[in-house]
Amino acid sequence: MKIKTLTCLMFLTLFGCKNEDRFIFFLHNRYLEQHSLNELHPEFGRTEYKEIIKEFERNDLKVISEKRNKNVNAREYAINVIKQIDSLIKTGVNPSKITVVGTSKGGYIAQYVSTLANNKNLNFVFIVCFRNSDILNIPEINYCGNILTIYESSDPYGVSALKRKTTSNCEIQHFKEIELNTSMGHGFLFKPLKEWIKPTINWANENYSFE
Repeated sequence: MKIKTLTCLMFLTLFGCKNEDRFIFFLHNRYLEQHSLNELHPEFGRTEYKEIIKEFERNDLKVISEKRNKNVNAREYAINVIKQIDSLIKTGVNPSKITVVGTSKGGYIAQYVSTLANNKNLNFVFIVCFRNSDILNIPEINYCGNILTIYESSDPYGVSALKRKTTSNCEIQHFKEIELNTSMGHGFLFKPLKEWIKPTINWANENYSFE
């Protein structure tokens, strides 16, 4: 299943979007890459992908997303996302109205988008996609843009990303980090929980100082 996987110019034309609209590129987790939309994770249940997208759309955000093929290369996939972003910008969309949101593996793809796009005005939300070992294992990642990171205290797959911010040399105008305490482990990102959806929507709306 693919959702609105068009060039952004086609997206603007076919879906009646305007340059002043706000756009989200949503990059889902690894589990959905490997399994069907309705397949149940043995611990966390179904990935509520369509529900997450609907929640963004309900808040007047235009969503560009797709269910990825298996085992995509994060860096290569990020390059294709950047092409989409560039096509939006060329139509007159301000980069500050574009937000790249990634959960788990999708968050690693989003980090490559941040690195390779190297645009300080784009917005990014990285959700449970940093571990301290990444500094050594993925040294090429360089945060650039307005960065919101979200991690869950009960989830071993994501911790504070302040170390990555420190190693990044791009000027970051807005940076915020949120630690959640849902006790749901990695499963919290399978659902459109307000704990991460609401701050993501705030970030996409350039509300960088929310509490």
